[in-house]
Amino acid sequence: MRYVFIRDHREAFPVGLMCRTLEVGRSGFYAWLNRSESARSQENRRLLMEIKVAHQKSRKAYGSPRIHAELNDNGHVCGRHRVARLMRQHEIVSKHKKKFRVTTNSAHSYPVAKNLLQRNFTVSEPGQCWVSDITYIPTQEGWLYLAVTLDLFHRKVVGWAMDRWITRQLTIDSLNMAVKSGCVESGLVHHSDRGVQYASAEFQDLLKAHTIRCSMSRKGDCWDNAVAESFFHTLKVELIHGKLYDTRREAKANIFEYIEVFYNRERRHSYLGYLSPADFEKKFAA
Repeated sequence: MRYVFIRDHREAFPVGLMCRTLEVGRSGFYAWLNRSESARSQENRRLLMEIKVAHQKSRKAYGSPRIHAELNDNGHVCGRHRVARLMRQHEIVSKHKKKFRVTTNSAHSYPVAKNLLQRNFTVSEPGQCWVSDITYIPTQEGWLYLAVTLDLFHRKVVGWAMDRWITRQLTIDSLNMAVKSGCVESGLVHHSDRGVQYASAEFQDLLKAHTIRCSMSRKGDCWDNAVAESFFHTLKVELIHGKLYDTRREAKANIFEYIEVFYNRERRHSYLGYLSPADFEKKFAA
């Protein structure tokens, strides 16, 4: 077992150091390694097949940490560094990042709420704080706009809406869905940027009707709403980048499936200990 440990952690620690710590000889380790290399190669081939399956299942979105978590949950016990090494050797990589422009229009005369969140993105229970934002998706018919509302506790998208126009109704529909499907606790804070859609009287009246406290980011500071920004970044890197939808209807169907089937129920989040929002929610309830 000590030889196995040294073999599986060669990428992370010097072999000599591990041999001394575990009180085994280097010559003995290398002799064992040479004898077992054939079996090791067979194990690597089997593990590589599982890695490829997990990578395809994630829509090629996962890097080695999430692939490792997926394999372990499926009963394939292996070292994280081994998974990383095999992925690197076979050029299995996650989708690359790309920057996108923002859509906020804060040039309006509506009152702006204080920043109650103050970049405190950690909460102890669901229904304490929601964050919202709007983004755009290009199609051959023109822009499709998407508004989302996420619960900071489990990072689940509890509300969303899509339309060809970037209107206040878009944010209202997203909030209404969140109220119906999410957990609404006393003192719930809704945080967004200070765009006209969120500052409008209609949206503010809806918040008051559900006794939800309003919080807004500072002007031009995307880090104040980093969790919502991060969701859109993930959506565009994993789903949108490299695609041009023929119609808004096609884009809507694809985004609906990503949010409700993959992101909320399957996608592993490093913040959640590599659980999906749904699994994290179930774990908390249990």
